[in-house]
Amino acid sequence: MTTMTIFISPKPFNREHIATIQWNAIQSWKQLGEDVDIVLIGEDIGVREAAEELGVRYIAEVKRNESGTPLLSDIFALARDTSDSPLLAYVNADIILFPDFLEQARRMMEKEKKFLLVGQRWDLDIPRKIDFSNNWQGKLRKELADRGRRHPAGGSDYFIFPRICFEKIPDFAIGRSGWDNWMFYEARKQGWKLIDCTKAIDIIHQDHDYAHLPNGQSHYRLPESKHNVELAGGKRTIFTLLDCDWQLESNGNLVRPPRTKKKILREMEIFPLIKLKSRVLGEVGFAVFHPEKAYREFRSRNKKD
Repeated sequence: MTTMTIFISPKPFNREHIATIQWNAIQSWKQLGEDVDIVLIGEDIGVREAAEELGVRYIAEVKRNESGTPLLSDIFALARDTSDSPLLAYVNADIILFPDFLEQARRMMEKEKKFLLVGQRWDLDIPRKIDFSNNWQGKLRKELADRGRRHPAGGSDYFIFPRICFEKIPDFAIGRSGWDNWMFYEARKQGWKLIDCTKAIDIIHQDHDYAHLPNGQSHYRLPESKHNVELAGGKRTIFTLLDCDWQLESNGNLVRPPRTKKKILREMEIFPLIKLKSRVLGEVGFAVFHPEKAYREFRSRNKKD
């Protein structure tokens, strides 16, 4: 039995740059060792061949929406049902991992029963295949120090959780916005520890364009993203790293986030959603803390009606 199963439905491998960065990412996952099970899901171009070349598991069939986009509900179910790992990790296919990813997750599993590990990423342009045979970690970390850019805090490109968590999720479309924010929201609502691992886990997002998306536009503007938000329960479920109730230090200690004014006000705002589990009161809380935004949303809804 492996400790962790990392799973993803990658983009098609029909563009050289996308194929390269996905190859880099999956190779970095393999460096975590035999204690990690890796599974690629979906019948998009080149996925089967990449799985065979890289020596990782492959599952062809996955449920899709009307637009042909794979559904995260089925991707999560397939990963769970075909593995026995106590930890599951959804990782975007352009993300390079270091050994601290597995090490910190393993330590957390020994301490906590239910949790969600998330965190910020580094952005870096890597236009080539990485040579993993010779001090690849040291070389990449030097590049990161020289050219890396810390991505603004918002969502997360990885989600690590025990298999007893997230047993059911809505039919979100993969690669569109909204669903990752719902993961944060659901963890807080269920009372699981939502842990920001930015200080303890370094990950690298390899720069790329959005040519794989319709009209080459960012996923934030796609109708499927709007539908994801609707499935999540509306805009109030758009949680971010600010909503984490714990932080993981580099030494492995769990601490509470600093009690800044912004954090205190945000906790007051989301209290009706995560403690009272009332979306109606959540809307009231939003209106109290953001009256101008609430008014604009009200006006916009009325115009549509």
